[in-house]
Amino acid sequence: MIKKMLIMSSLCLALSSCENMQPDNTARNERDRGATLTPGDQAENEHDRTITQTIRKAIMDDAALSTYGKNIKIITIQGVVTLRGPVNSENEKVAIDQKAKAVSGVKSVDNQIEIVHIEK
Repeated sequence: MIKKMLIMSSLCLALSSCENMQPDNTARNERDRGATLTPGDQAENEHDRTITQTIRKAIMDDAALSTYGKNIKIITIQGVVTLRGPVNSENEKVAIDQKAKAVSGVKSVDNQIEIVHIEK
C-alpha cells in the first residue's frame, strides 16, 4: 500500500511539473500556420490517399528510422508529395525521400524535412 502511494505521489509530482511546459515544436507549429501545407490539406481523392498510405507504410516498415522519422508529415495533392517534419540525420531524410519517390503515381516530391538535434 505504501509503495502504491509513493508511486502515485511521484507520478502526480512529475505530471504537475510538466503541465506548464510546451512541446518542443510549438514555435515550428506556429510558424507553419498559413501558407504552409499541413496534413489537413491532404487531397481526399483515392489516388492521392493511396500514395500517402503507401509512403507511410514504407516508412513504418523501416526499422532503421527513428520515431521522429516515422512521424513526418506526408501530404499528397495531385501526385505531388510534400514531406515535412524533423528527423535525426541526413540518412533519415534521404531514406524517406527515396521511399516517397519510389511510389507509383508520385509526380514529384517537395522534401521539406529538417535535420535537427533531437535529445534521446
